[in-house]
Amino acid sequence: MTAASAGAAPERLPLRTKLGFGLGGAAETVVLYSVSSFALLFYSQVLGVPAHLVGLALSASLILDALSDPIVGSISDRTRSKWGRRHPYLFAAAIPIGVAGWAIFSPPPGLDDTGLLIWLTVSVILMRQFMTFFYVPHLALGAELSPHYTERSKVMGYFSFFNWAGGSLTTIMALRLFFPSTPDYPRGLMNPAPWPSYALAIGVITTVCLFASAWLTKDRIPFLPKAAEGTKLFSFSEFFGDLGKALRNINYVWLLAAYFFVALMIGLREGLRLYAATFYWDLSSETLSWFVLGSLAGYLSAFIFAPRLHGRIDKKRTIMISALAYAVIPPIPLVLGMMGVLSPTTPGLAPILIAFAAVQYGAISVLQISVMSALADIADENELKFGVRQEGVLYATRTLAGKIDLAIGTALAGAVITLIQFPRGAKSHAEVPADVLFDLALWDSVLAAIPGVIAVGFYALYGINRESYERTRAALEERRAAAAAERPKTSPDGGLAPAPAE
Repeated sequence: MTAASAGAAPERLPLRTKLGFGLGGAAETVVLYSVSSFALLFYSQVLGVPAHLVGLALSASLILDALSDPIVGSISDRTRSKWGRRHPYLFAAAIPIGVAGWAIFSPPPGLDDTGLLIWLTVSVILMRQFMTFFYVPHLALGAELSPHYTERSKVMGYFSFFNWAGGSLTTIMALRLFFPSTPDYPRGLMNPAPWPSYALAIGVITTVCLFASAWLTKDRIPFLPKAAEGTKLFSFSEFFGDLGKALRNINYVWLLAAYFFVALMIGLREGLRLYAATFYWDLSSETLSWFVLGSLAGYLSAFIFAPRLHGRIDKKRTIMISALAYAVIPPIPLVLGMMGVLSPTTPGLAPILIAFAAVQYGAISVLQISVMSALADIADENELKFGVRQEGVLYATRTLAGKIDLAIGTALAGAVITLIQFPRGAKSHAEVPADVLFDLALWDSVLAAIPGVIAVGFYALYGINRESYERTRAALEERRAAAAAERPKTSPDGGLAPAPAE
């Protein structure tokens, strides 16, 4: 299979395209962030399902989702339609994702623990499977919108910034609108009454934004690479061939290995984050909502500076520095808490935590932008070596690796809650023993950082830089020009005429 383009793809993209692509990232985050941040807390502390079983259910959905990612990536790479390789799936997935997202947080009344666990498992599996048909083609679309080294970084910058916007919208909507503190529920997330309304809101917002993203980027379809004529849509032999080509690129393997450890760290931290904020630091819903300022500062800084860092110190060094910062800086407040330096009564605690959050979100955003942009460079290498554009497979195989490890981290977070004997049904800091809070902080800080430090070592082995990128792009352009010059054209009288240079 070879990739062809109906026209020369513009290196610089209009703002509409970048905004439309980014909007898809925001919508993905609304529902995925809701599940990763709230599902464990909702089902275990609000509904009373044992936390380790909730963690296992969430992990099972991630593993099944991960296994489908490369298949959908391969199908997307091989799709031929008037809507291109990516957009048929973007449009088709929007409504099912919203419906499944609503179902996760709106279980039928009267279910016992077993019924609730089954409802969670089925609904979250469906949501993630539907999301695969948007998420994988959407990421692949971002990689192929522009061939330019730093323009790719800008595209992924919009994706990362809109990821923040989706997560921030979800945070503000949840903590300020749906779950404010009340006399009966000083920690508003423990209130069971608003959850069905919250579920409906995230379902509607997700569907509308996903559809809008697909619509706003469809005008780029004529410029995007296309699957060659006669390409099979899917077969297992072709699929494993595609996968084999991706894994034969050693630079891709190093990024996958690093992402295994990053995802493990993220899964554990995300599962424990609200527990630490609500019970260790004793923060109210209103205070938690102010953390959006820290995340805004972090993601806005990354949006502005990540492409500039790629031009100045290159992508590899940017990846290493941001990964190390994300691993070791966020745990500092919890470590200071375990040492007795910080506590829930410390004056100015919230601003201190928000400042650390800004660094945390800035680091993860720079890391995300850099790696996503680097994967587009790897797609160039694979096209040069194998004559095929593999954005779908490359991004999907990476998400497979990450989701499997994220599943382990999520299951571990649920197991940690059970292991440290966190009291089920606790509503505030005062209801949790001090030794349990210490163990919670230890897991969410020092122990969660270890995989992130290991990831930095694998990122150091990544070998593409600006010079190697330029050589690859030059070789690709030379090959395409030669192929265009040799391609026969049909003349007006039905004969063959030489093809003009493209």
